[in-house]
Amino acid sequence: MSQPDTPSNLETLSAALEVGELQQLRFMLNKGLRPAEVAHLLEKTPPRERQILWNLLHKNLEGEVLQYLGDEAQADILSRMEASEVLAITETLETDDMVDILQQLPDRVMKELLQIMDQENRERVEQVLSYPEDTAGGLMNTDTVTIRPDITVETVLRYLRRHKEIPEMTDTLFVVSRKGAYIGVLPLTRLLTTDPDVLVREVMNTGVEAIPADMPDESVARQFEQLDLISAPVIDAQGKLLGRITIDDVVDVIREDADHSLMSMAGLDEDEDTFAPIMKTTRRRAVWLGINLITAFIASAVIGLFEDTIDKVVALAVLMPIVASMGGIAGSQTLTLMIRGQALGHVERSNIGWLFNRELIVGALNGLLWALVVAVVAVLWFQDLTVGIVIALAIVINLLAGAMAGTLLPMILKSAGIDPALAGSVLLTTITDVVGFFAFLGLATLFFA
Repeated sequence: MSQPDTPSNLETLSAALEVGELQQLRFMLNKGLRPAEVAHLLEKTPPRERQILWNLLHKNLEGEVLQYLGDEAQADILSRMEASEVLAITETLETDDMVDILQQLPDRVMKELLQIMDQENRERVEQVLSYPEDTAGGLMNTDTVTIRPDITVETVLRYLRRHKEIPEMTDTLFVVSRKGAYIGVLPLTRLLTTDPDVLVREVMNTGVEAIPADMPDESVARQFEQLDLISAPVIDAQGKLLGRITIDDVVDVIREDADHSLMSMAGLDEDEDTFAPIMKTTRRRAVWLGINLITAFIASAVIGLFEDTIDKVVALAVLMPIVASMGGIAGSQTLTLMIRGQALGHVERSNIGWLFNRELIVGALNGLLWALVVAVVAVLWFQDLTVGIVIALAIVINLLAGAMAGTLLPMILKSAGIDPALAGSVLLTTITDVVGFFAFLGLATLFFA
């Protein structure tokens, strides 16, 4: 019986590694844990120890474990293998899982691997590879069970019994014409409860729409969610059945999209290995730190325009961060809501006007509320009514700017082909900082002139 993946497993592995108890490690990895649990343990183990654990894994388990690893951890392990080794551990996997792993290989190694594959596997893999990774064609598995509409249920049952096993996650059989065009589906539940003499065309379901191979993966996930699908057929532009997508593939898409949204907000790759090497991690983060530095210089340049005003009224220097922070937080709330709405398919050009007006009103109401609070605090703190009026007006202006930027940026960036989750937060911060500082210091210059 497999053990649950608990913190004690990692502690036991670490302790065994420290004292060199390789037999205990080998038993845990190959007998005590499921492949997904082994993969999870490998991902939360530093690189040197991870390689030791991988070397202790039985060859017949490597492929199963590899498919559960994140892309970067996969690439790290695959980089140490020859093409023949990769083929040996992936040839028993389903086509979509094999392709996911092969895509982590350098082009040279992938070409070498395709050359040494048998013709049937090569054709199946090349068919999936011909579609972008983030489309239905890139997700699909070509291993399907197809039947024709003009045969009886008894014939279908005899056909299935001749196989030792059917593909995993098979809940329906796909009905196709003699030329391979998709017609409909025959659920296994209906197959088992129907009179054996009935023809397939009489009991098949033609209401299940096939998924075009070029459909984006987020649209595929949405369709599975809305229709409560377990599997779905994938067709080409001519309506020919290419393969199927199963719910486990869709769960991976949902998880990857969630990781992408979270990590992109910080300028990181969703596939980044927690234990990636120091220099690789440094290079990745340096890029976005550099971009952030540029935006910081822009905000500083705006402050520099009002240097004389700040010299006259020291309170402005103390209160400036409040204005920028309030606008930034308000804008981030709107930005996050809009990006989520885009991911769920809720935000479109037809309803952006309503959302824009709603966010403006919310920004104005919150602006008035917190402007009053901050103004009272500022007046009590510095005993200056003018300072209170200036910061109140600046907060209202910046919250309105944050609401507008948070609403429009995702739409503008998506139209330009730029990922809103990746670039939105950086641009939003720049806008709210610049508008906040300019409004606050500009009003102060007018009032204190």
